[in-house]
Amino acid sequence: MASNLPAPEGTEIQEPPTAGAWGEWNPTEDSVRPVRGKHRVAKQRGGLARSSTVLGVGVIAAVGASGIATAQDRPQVAISLPALPDLPDLMPGGKAQQSDGGSGSEAATAARTGIIAQQSQQSQQGADAGEVLRNRILQQAESQQDAAEAQVRAEAERAAQAAAAQEAKDKLEAARQAEEAKAQAEAKAAEEAETARKAAEAKAEQERLAASSGGWFLPTSAYTLTSYYGASGSMWSSGQHTGLDFAAPTGTPVKAVGAGKITSAGWSGAYGYRIVLQLEDGTEVWYCHLSSMSVTSGAVGAGETIGRVGATGNVTGPHLHLEVRKGGSTVNPLTWLESKGLNV
Repeated sequence: MASNLPAPEGTEIQEPPTAGAWGEWNPTEDSVRPVRGKHRVAKQRGGLARSSTVLGVGVIAAVGASGIATAQDRPQVAISLPALPDLPDLMPGGKAQQSDGGSGSEAATAARTGIIAQQSQQSQQGADAGEVLRNRILQQAESQQDAAEAQVRAEAERAAQAAAAQEAKDKLEAARQAEEAKAQAEAKAAEEAETARKAAEAKAEQERLAASSGGWFLPTSAYTLTSYYGASGSMWSSGQHTGLDFAAPTGTPVKAVGAGKITSAGWSGAYGYRIVLQLEDGTEVWYCHLSSMSVTSGAVGAGETIGRVGATGNVTGPHLHLEVRKGGSTVNPLTWLESKGLNV
């Protein structure tokens, strides 16, 4: 070790030459050799560095000993490492190069540890990315399912609303048709009632007239006299009209003016369809140009319907041609009817 004690008395200390005299000063073995006859103590460099080195080693040793003691006091922790795959050679030439007390093994271990850490980190990152992707897929699937269910519900609601609207429309239409049918039925019933009332009134009037006339009836009703007995014209073969014409709509009832029997009924040339009614006193009443005949034979009562007004035979329109014959000769029907108490 270097000593910092002062030199003994009588010892001459020679200072090193300056750079200006010799150039750069570099002590050698000869330069530090003691002068003859005198004792020279050579000044050694690096003493402080060596002392610092020794002191640092001591501190490290103390700290290490303290750490070892502390580690020995703590419980042991089991460390398990997964099986490592075979690592490739770390150095060219096929073998890992080792030097200075197993530094190659330490490098290989560090490399394996780094690879394990990297693989673990990549696996963790891959797992995290896969979990994120899985969650996104599940969320997207749920969103699509919710949208599909919402669409189905909306379509069901629209269909229900359309069905309800159609049902309401059908009910309104049915109610309208029912009202129309009811109105038509009421109108028809009112018309029928009016027709029945008029028929009853007409029958009552006929009965009144018949009672007042001794059981005689007008041959038809709702008529207009258009041609009288004895009128001249080319339309009649004899040159004169032999009857009394009651113009009325086709289908108007024709009635027996008095009680009697039907002696003839059928087609009669220019007279068309004709019915001959013979009364009890032998008088014949001819009903001509009929559209139809209700009674063609047998006895009939006064006022009984025996046919319908028509336009058959030699005619210019629908009407009843009434002739009254006694003893084979024609008489004026208007005068004859009035003689029976009828107001023609």
